[in-house]
Amino acid sequence: MSLFDLTGEVAVVIGATGVLGGAIAEGLAEAGAKVAVLGRNQERGLARVNSIRAKGGVAEFFAADALRRDSLQQAREALEKALGPSTILVNATGGNDPKVTVTADLPFERIELTDWRANFDLNLVAGVLLPCQEFGPAMVARGKGSIINVASVSAHLPLSRVVTYSAAKAAVLNLTLFLSREWATQGVRVNSITPGFFPAEQNRKLLFTEDGSPTARTKAILGHTPMGRFGEPKELVGAVVFLAGKAASFVTGTDIRVDGGFLSQTL
Repeated sequence: MSLFDLTGEVAVVIGATGVLGGAIAEGLAEAGAKVAVLGRNQERGLARVNSIRAKGGVAEFFAADALRRDSLQQAREALEKALGPSTILVNATGGNDPKVTVTADLPFERIELTDWRANFDLNLVAGVLLPCQEFGPAMVARGKGSIINVASVSAHLPLSRVVTYSAAKAAVLNLTLFLSREWATQGVRVNSITPGFFPAEQNRKLLFTEDGSPTARTKAILGHTPMGRFGEPKELVGAVVFLAGKAASFVTGTDIRVDGGFLSQTL
């Protein structure tokens, strides 16, 4: 059996209704895992499930609001009945709210505290805290689990304009390290991946104009990326499948960068 075979595993992907989370869900299914697609958008969730099933995979959609512990609990109980106990958790919820993007019209000092907190809620509370609180203890009780959090290149070095997002993603890395130590002797590994720039709903307006041409920010990003291009969602799959399975049995507290070399370059 291959080190990267996930047959028999049950993978929960929170945020699989999005572009990156969806690609990860499909990749886990292709590796043999049964996939629970969790998210708030039923239409997108069912479309993702149908895509996985069309390729011969096993998947179910479960509506869940990752900002509500009771909603996550209901989803966990339902998916365990339908698919079995979860052994893999991918936290792919996150994004940057334009209301906290620093611009000439919105300098840092004028960011509203409510908007700051909402962005932290999305990226840290829904993105890691509550899902790990709900799914982590059940994995610990069974003595088996792999949790993979999605960070960002801006977690390592803050990017201009997206100060709140950068700070929240830095906290994701820190919490990942804490949990990796907390559960290391109890059969649960906790790691993260750091995507570089992958065009998706959350950043498209920053990267492209209305007519589809690249913005000045896109030119700066690609000029700073040694591989000279954006990533494709499917290019995140390899790192996740590795961290999810037995190939990474002695790997915890690690962050894998999938960024085309962005963080390896200064000038």
